[in-house]
Amino acid sequence: MASQASYLIVSIIVLLSAIVVSGSGSVGINYGRVANNLPSPEKVVELLKSQGINKVKLYDTDATVLTALADSGITVVVALPNELLSSIAADQSFADNWVEANITKFYPKTKIEAIAVGNEVFVDPANTTKYLVPAMKNIHASLVKSKLDSAIKISSPIAFSALKTSYPSSAGSFKPELIEPVIKPMLDFLKQTGSYLMVNAYPFFAYTANSDQISLDYALFKENPGVVDSGNGLKYSSLFEAQIDAVFAAMSAIQYDDVKMVVTETGWPSMGDQDEKGASESNAASYNGNLVRKVLTGNGTPLRPQDPLNVYLFALFNENQKPGPTSERNYGLFYPNEQKVYTIPLTKEEAKTGESTQVNTNTSLAPVAGEVSKAKVGQTWCVANEKADEKKLQAALDYACGEGEADCSPIQPGATCYNPNTLEAHASYAFNSYYQKNTRATGTCEFGGAAYVVTQRPTYGNCEFPTGH
Repeated sequence: MASQASYLIVSIIVLLSAIVVSGSGSVGINYGRVANNLPSPEKVVELLKSQGINKVKLYDTDATVLTALADSGITVVVALPNELLSSIAADQSFADNWVEANITKFYPKTKIEAIAVGNEVFVDPANTTKYLVPAMKNIHASLVKSKLDSAIKISSPIAFSALKTSYPSSAGSFKPELIEPVIKPMLDFLKQTGSYLMVNAYPFFAYTANSDQISLDYALFKENPGVVDSGNGLKYSSLFEAQIDAVFAAMSAIQYDDVKMVVTETGWPSMGDQDEKGASESNAASYNGNLVRKVLTGNGTPLRPQDPLNVYLFALFNENQKPGPTSERNYGLFYPNEQKVYTIPLTKEEAKTGESTQVNTNTSLAPVAGEVSKAKVGQTWCVANEKADEKKLQAALDYACGEGEADCSPIQPGATCYNPNTLEAHASYAFNSYYQKNTRATGTCEFGGAAYVVTQRPTYGNCEFPTGH
């Protein structure tokens, strides 16, 4: 009896351990590179490892990045761009060659775990939707030939806008025009191959468009009364969970209840235009920090509590060359100089501490992604990119003080801003003079990647940088 009791106790412990493990999801990060001032891929890998991030999603199959990730222990989702969908769909040999050049060449040293075939294809202005599922099937056939089909999953990230209805969550439904041509065939493919649906979900967009109806606390996972779904009676304490369950409901409505999901993009911008309500460092820290805690220490959503939440935060860096509103260039957890925009937990150990997220206030020389106007976000300055090589900095400095007609008299020997007598300090002063002289117009703080914009007045020694007039 004693041995049976011991066996029973051990069995219960094992079962409980399994339940705990199954209830914990994973957090990865999107490594976008639409910028001209990012650290090298090797430095990025070191940054990821130092932060305990072991899952990363890319937007291409760049060889330098995949090589840098080799033997790092970091699992990788790579992407096949929308531009290749028609060629991949039309020609199996094209798909075979792509897999050979971009997957088998790097695997298994680089732990590629999935291929995102296209990205938000349904909203692609090039109308590539009809090529999506055929392309997914051809890439899968190529993986079968390489005996990698069981190791590497295939999916495609869909935008939340693929839903026609998302409120209440229980009424979630896909846009009718997508269901038969692409949603059902894609979900069939995902089921057959044991893969999962990739979804990009941004509560920020819903909040900023409906801030008069949506509570900010509800959007940021903060304490709030919650929202009861009138259709299924479930109570939601966050907009994110309501959005995810709306996608589950949409799949259920067309009889695909057994397909798993991974949130391949979600995030909150630390800066935005005047009409982008809610975009701020403190809100970004709250959203991402509270989401990580939810994922790593909690269970699933109200509709699927047993399914762990697996998410990829967007994004690793602020990307200064992304087009669109200011928010697009300010989703990063890190500035390009690897300084944190704000501090949030990224590992289970950090998430368990319960410490509040803090905004990083030491950003006097931290880059803001892209040029921003005074009317929208207040005063800005231009400083030298310390990552730029000396020749580039010197050439840019010579241009600013010469043809650019910047006021460089304060950095001459004996003048007020001569000290500290360093190339970076002098270049920063000259770049800022040029930038302010040109009314901080877009493109006047670039200098071929040798400069970037900051939002707090820089100082070098006793030299305080002037503002525009």
